[in-house]
Amino acid sequence: MNAATGHVHLEPQYRATATTALVTGVLDLESYPELRDGLLKIAAEAPDGLIADIDGLAIRDPALVTVFSLVAMRIGDWPGIPLTVVTRRPEHRAMFTDRTVHKFVPLHDDRDTAELRLFPRPRRRAAVLLSRSANSSALARDFVRRICTEWSVPGMTDDALLVATELVENAIRHTESPPRLRLELRRGMLGVAVTDDEPRAAVLLERLGALEPGLGLRMVAQVAKVWGCSPSSSGGKVVWAVLTRRAASSGNG
Repeated sequence: MNAATGHVHLEPQYRATATTALVTGVLDLESYPELRDGLLKIAAEAPDGLIADIDGLAIRDPALVTVFSLVAMRIGDWPGIPLTVVTRRPEHRAMFTDRTVHKFVPLHDDRDTAELRLFPRPRRRAAVLLSRSANSSALARDFVRRICTEWSVPGMTDDALLVATELVENAIRHTESPPRLRLELRRGMLGVAVTDDEPRAAVLLERLGALEPGLGLRMVAQVAKVWGCSPSSSGGKVVWAVLTRRAASSGNG
């Protein structure tokens, strides 16, 4: 899929262990948001890492290279993957060094080297596509219980059940697409994410009354280490939360 926006063009190129975003065009104040959002969209569906190849990108203002450190921090939370940049242009390297962006985003001369040095973080993944039905939430909870048992993370199961229930119900109520529930375990943190086809971002809303369905995304924010809503390259969005153990528990991850 090619995505041309503003003065920047992003072309994702998918490989087994990493996704490359071939970035061309001109980075200026007008195209900064398009580059930022375009990289975040591609990262939402990248397997283990994102490589931004910017050899074909002209950068009008050196201060704008901070977009790469911003993206690196965002995708470090979720989907929990590293970002690296490929460029052979000396002026690019000077900009990254002057703004200390190179301390957060590694630079490499070519994609093969960048992919070898991404050092993907060990993780476990499981996903299920849920139908739009009255028992979607129950099926989501069954899936979460089974996976948390397999992964030996009882200390995070209750929070994962709460988050999965809310995110699935939110997708059912506010979109027309079947929700896709994804769990990821990495470095002792459990990610819970639901993908749908609605591009409109999820927002925090309180229940109007005790009988209203769902606990509200505010409850998700209370139990999660961090949560957010990221656009996906398919045109929809991913609502996600990262959980940590509240109490000591056995198991690995």
